[in-house]
Amino acid sequence: MSEISVELIEDLTLAQQGDDAAFTRLVEPLRRELHAHCYRMLGSSHDADDALQDAMLRAWKGIARFEGRSTLRSWLYTVATRTCLDLVESRGRRALPMDLSPSSDRAVLDDAPLTEIAWLGPYAVGELAGGPVARYEQREAVELAFVAALQHLPGNQRAALLLFEVLGFSAAEIATMMDTSTASVNSALQRARRIVADKVPAASQQQTIRELGDGRVQELVASYSTALERGDADALVALLTEDVTWSMPPLGHWYSGIAAVMDFAIEIPLTRCPSWRNVITTANGQPAIACYLGMTPDSEHTGWSVSVLTLRDEKIAGVTSFIGLENFALLGLPATK
Repeated sequence: MSEISVELIEDLTLAQQGDDAAFTRLVEPLRRELHAHCYRMLGSSHDADDALQDAMLRAWKGIARFEGRSTLRSWLYTVATRTCLDLVESRGRRALPMDLSPSSDRAVLDDAPLTEIAWLGPYAVGELAGGPVARYEQREAVELAFVAALQHLPGNQRAALLLFEVLGFSAAEIATMMDTSTASVNSALQRARRIVADKVPAASQQQTIRELGDGRVQELVASYSTALERGDADALVALLTEDVTWSMPPLGHWYSGIAAVMDFAIEIPLTRCPSWRNVITTANGQPAIACYLGMTPDSEHTGWSVSVLTLRDEKIAGVTSFIGLENFALLGLPATK
């Protein structure tokens, strides 16, 4: 038995005897990946915070009953998944504007936030680990298109797909985790795969980024940031695909196609917004721009939106601008610049 295994056994024994510090040592190495799992299930980093906190409390209360029939990791994923399923049932699914209405052909000047909608939110990706036979890379599995597609699945299908395709658990293991049959898990997987395949592009953003290379990605993102700051419509349009989309949750309207997107961009961010300062960052494993808005170039600029960019064919195919200062703290960014 390895030294690490001995330490784990000792900490498990202590935790089952009520030692809080030992329990923390057991779960801390898995906390980050468990949080990412909760985000995939729920589509919100804040909901993931709540779910993980609740799951850790359930695990702490139940650790004395853990008999070692599965790995500790499997047991914790069971607790986290069941916690998320409870939240899915009570809170419903998260949405993006394109889930709710057709796109707008022209800029909507009086677009008001839809506060009654549970919106999909961005995610700060750290170091993530996955199962040894997982189909999806961990960063692929937090990309916006994938997480948005998951929201169209019932909770049990969402859980089965994530546990199998992302985390590498077997159908038999998932059946035990979800207290169902292997046949039910396989059926849920088949239905979930069909829905996700219809909504997720064949090439992931991670594949696209690798094919473009870091240099080209950085060039694209920097050019987008500069075009926005300078109000340069010609420079912006040169960066976009013909079928580009732009959405801005919690605003309900969104735009599809270069004509509609540029009408919106020229009418609002490029002309009606006095001054932009941008910070290049990442969210959901994708390049992103943190946009700060000010009244004049010399005034203090306050965080306005985090725009996650979707790339294709050496251009920008999608802009998802998450409006709200809370998104800046989520990504570890200052509120003003």
